[in-house]
Amino acid sequence: MRLVFAGTPEVAVPALDTLIASERHEVVAVVTRPDARAGRGRRLVPSPVAQRAEEEGIEVLKPARPRDEDFLTRLREIGPDCCPVVAYGALLPRVALDVPAKGWVNLHFSLLPAWRGAAPVQHALLAGDEMSGATTFLIEEGLDSGPAYGVVTEEVRARDTSGDLLTRLAFAGAGLLAATMDGIEDGTLRAVPQPEEGISLAPKITVEDARIDWTAPALRVDRVVRACSPAPGAWTVFRGERLKVRSLAPAPDAGADGPAPGELRVGKNAVHVGTGSHPVELEWVQPQGKKPMRAADWARGTRIEAGARFDDPAA
Repeated sequence: MRLVFAGTPEVAVPALDTLIASERHEVVAVVTRPDARAGRGRRLVPSPVAQRAEEEGIEVLKPARPRDEDFLTRLREIGPDCCPVVAYGALLPRVALDVPAKGWVNLHFSLLPAWRGAAPVQHALLAGDEMSGATTFLIEEGLDSGPAYGVVTEEVRARDTSGDLLTRLAFAGAGLLAATMDGIEDGTLRAVPQPEEGISLAPKITVEDARIDWTAPALRVDRVVRACSPAPGAWTVFRGERLKVRSLAPAPDAGADGPAPGELRVGKNAVHVGTGSHPVELEWVQPQGKKPMRAADWARGTRIEAGARFDDPAA
């Protein structure tokens, strides 16, 4: 089939690479989000998908909106048979969905109908799911509600961050998307309606969602830190400034003498923080305007007095 691939971030690149390497299909163009400003100089930088396509000499389309007439005209001129999609980042209007004869097929990083929305992997970790995966489905105008072609499963490991899990799903999902294209092309694969039971939503995680509540149980604190890594980054406040918590680990229960929720206990080589249940050990933190550092090094440089707490204006 003649394919127009739609995607934007780095997580979409493995699927693009797999389709480019396919002997059965031809990626004739790529659709991606417009260049975005990045870095200290705030220069306009093309998306990872755009950069990869340009390396391969593939035409790149960057519509401000997928309903722009110039984009739709060019899409019709190209005449794709099917449009595979991975994390494109914009809603596709009906006028665009109708262009390819075999539709737009999305690779979504959850076991649908669970976790429909922008942040399925983060919500899976927040919920403590033991199993995750990816699903290919035919895009409709609803939110990730179209009939499904296939799934691949992936076990959630105990210390997974959203970045860890998403990386594995990107590669496993790339194979699933290629197999889906094969099955659509030869007519051996049919889309099946999603179950009406088990629907859950995964809206974008905001910066405020990533703020750590130290009165919550340690298990919840751990899930927030892992789900929000690498983005937007779990955080707390110390001495009036935001401190990102990059990673932490369970700590032995300190008993009745353990730190109160948010209270820091600084040892020679470890920093413990109290939660609503048992303490956790800070591993890596990132102060505002600085690079990530080991929590013990941060504590030595900060000179934390006894009884100091996160989120305490008097700290």
